[in-house]
Amino acid sequence: MPNVPGLRSIYLKTDRLVYFGRMLDKIHLHAAGKLPEDYHHGLGKGFDERCCDFLKVDYDALKERTLSGGTEEQILAWCFEQGGNRTDDECEIWNGFMMKRGWRDVLSPRIAQLIKEYGFESKEIESMFDFIEYDEGRDPVASQAWKE
Repeated sequence: MPNVPGLRSIYLKTDRLVYFGRMLDKIHLHAAGKLPEDYHHGLGKGFDERCCDFLKVDYDALKERTLSGGTEEQILAWCFEQGGNRTDDECEIWNGFMMKRGWRDVLSPRIAQLIKEYGFESKEIESMFDFIEYDEGRDPVASQAWKE
């Protein structure tokens, strides 16, 4: 998929969490009719669902809160109010799990399949985050995106 204007890197953090801001980007882009069709099937599922489960909030409630306005930090604070705050350790574990998803786990065969399908055999892809970055035209290895 091409790089989607307004859809940030999957590695970028909002406060202490990777992925959260990207999920909000998808919500905003979808509501504005600017999210490509290829992304629609995953709204509220996959990593969105995992993130909402971690935060203990309902995706539809988060979507409604997001579209009602406010900064992503305010929306994340709302999530913590709804589902309870997360410790720094819990956030570190979340980030580590998400950034390594697909590396030596049950998603490994799927990533191997996607790498072949997309012709990414020459890329240094170790996780689903890496795959998504390359798919959207970013090089997470060169940028060391996980350090941001």
